[in-house]
Amino acid sequence: MTKTILVTGPDLHLKAAELVAQKGYQTVHTPPYADAEVIAKRLVETGAEGLVSRMGRIDASVMDAAPALKVISKHGVGVDNIDTAAAAERGIPVLVATGANAVSVAEHAIALMLATVKKLLPLDKSLREGRWEKPGFAGRELGGSTLGLVGTGSIAQATARMAKGLGMKLAGYDPFAPQEVFDGLGMTRCDSFEALLPVSDVLSLHCPLTAETRGILDADAIAKLPTGAYVVNTARGGLIDEAALVEALKSGHLAGAGLDSFATEPPAADHPFWDVSTLVVTPHIGGVTAQASARVGVTAVQGIFDVLEGRPIPPSRIVNRAQLAQPRHPLVEA
Repeated sequence: MTKTILVTGPDLHLKAAELVAQKGYQTVHTPPYADAEVIAKRLVETGAEGLVSRMGRIDASVMDAAPALKVISKHGVGVDNIDTAAAAERGIPVLVATGANAVSVAEHAIALMLATVKKLLPLDKSLREGRWEKPGFAGRELGGSTLGLVGTGSIAQATARMAKGLGMKLAGYDPFAPQEVFDGLGMTRCDSFEALLPVSDVLSLHCPLTAETRGILDADAIAKLPTGAYVVNTARGGLIDEAALVEALKSGHLAGAGLDSFATEPPAADHPFWDVSTLVVTPHIGGVTAQASARVGVTAVQGIFDVLEGRPIPPSRIVNRAQLAQPRHPLVEA
């Protein structure tokens, strides 16, 4: 049987596929958003040693069906679709491509913010329909406003640097980040998520989806944002109580929101979002640029071969490192 790397999704950047071939492996793909049964079946059929996780959930049933699987590498950084604890129990490290798509996602966050605050979509629509709405129009400047960042990882930091170029002030909440991250960006550090909310003219979400952060932006949290604030989410849709967001947009408490991710993807055809004119939405493509796809794909694949060939992995890229330590995995230093 040919040695195989399975990709859960229909494509992988050519540079990453070339690296797989150079290593004497072949790349096999699943359909987009395949379920666990389909992924497990493909793993069994191919005997894949490594898995690049793009679309679809990787749970214990998938891993138990694939005794040859030695490493899972996320095509990006969000691992809410991977049961990392189950992977650790089976001695399987889960890697992330930290920072590889940071610039692309940060640019998209800024684009969503600008499109929403500057009302680009409704103005474009009205002009195409023959209306010239300059008389009486009142826009809003972002310069001098405060961008509140939930999480301060590589994407958030890139977003912060771009926002500073627009003349925005910065505030952030991240209980795990060192103080030098805040100092280096000239960002005010808030001691709690609740403290960040009332100072955020624009709130941008950049934290992982965990049991603790699921639904973190609920009705109570939204109520603490200033009237007329905006929300941007290029992280995970599950961070937001979507019904509460719709209500806040319709009531006018929030002036707008820009979303690149949803609690369920793709969202349903009858989702309440489609009736909200102050909402800008995109199909989870913030990191899908030619440049980022190349970096993320190569980083994800290289991580697989580093594990298979026994090379060291930076600790920050092994998301289940602590769990692998019991019992100790060769990747975890003594």
